[in-house]
Amino acid sequence: MITTTTPSIEGKKVTTYMGIVTGETIIGANFIKDLTASLHDFFGGRSTSYEETLREAKDTALREMEDRALRMGANAILSVDLDYETVGTSGSMLMVTCSGTAVKVEDC
Repeated sequence: MITTTTPSIEGKKVTTYMGIVTGETIIGANFIKDLTASLHDFFGGRSTSYEETLREAKDTALREMEDRALRMGANAILSVDLDYETVGTSGSMLMVTCSGTAVKVEDC
């Protein structure tokens, strides 16, 4: 599955537009991650635990979108857009959504 943020794929011809596909995930950050992130915020530095959580959420949302495109019969997704939001009463959950256009492409 070719997944790209661009509206076309160089050297590939779109033969069929299948429709919009999406993927979404909501992942919670636990108390330990919140505590270590607070320390990094106070003392400076990167919060690798939050970065790992962010990557995990992004990968899950993209994988879900690709699975939906495959079920439609697509072999590529164009114009992918990723969005990140915090949700929950204290903003302790991360929501990642992605969308794109599922297409069939052939080699030119």
